[in-house]
Amino acid sequence: MYAAASSTAQSSDDLTGVAGWAVEVMERLGGPGAGLLIALENLFPPLPSEIILPLAGFAASRGSFSLTGAIVWTTAGSVVGALVLYLLGRSLGRERVLALWLRLPLVEQHDFERTEQWFGRHGRKAVFFGRMLPLFRSLISIPAGVDRMPLWQFGLLTTIGSAIWNTTFVLAGYLLGHEWHRVEPVVGWLQWVVLAVVAVLVTRWIVLRVRHRGTA
Repeated sequence: MYAAASSTAQSSDDLTGVAGWAVEVMERLGGPGAGLLIALENLFPPLPSEIILPLAGFAASRGSFSLTGAIVWTTAGSVVGALVLYLLGRSLGRERVLALWLRLPLVEQHDFERTEQWFGRHGRKAVFFGRMLPLFRSLISIPAGVDRMPLWQFGLLTTIGSAIWNTTFVLAGYLLGHEWHRVEPVVGWLQWVVLAVVAVLVTRWIVLRVRHRGTA
């Protein structure tokens, strides 16, 4: 999908496309640049976090900033981006937000509607695990805001979920160095693992509810 970005580059000078642009931003701005890119990824989902996060680790391995700084700044960027969408959902309401969403490139209405349905069924679990799924990680903030989920609860779940996901891929990029692009193929199966965990938790919740009603 991101062939130009995930080429077998041997140095940052060889990187092109999204990857080259992202590394340039991070080398110029340091850790805050990594945070800015991830905040933008939340607001504009076509930007690939599965490229930006390993690249943040790669930049840290080159000494552009520390590994801790990469994790902290990218997590802060995730939270800031999510909060912007949460506040938009809370202040504008569903229809206005949907109209804005449909103006973005490479996104469709059914993505928005699927996220709404998921939030309606799973609530807090959707916010936490949604931080680990493409498109959902951005979109889940909107129904949380429309539904007026408590801000402290949304912020806490978003921070924890983002920290887990970001740390995984920043650390992978840091350890792999010039081989950072090898992280991307792993993203697919990790996201299926997250979906499987959500399915198990939801099934368990349904079974417990049915049993509770049966004994009531």
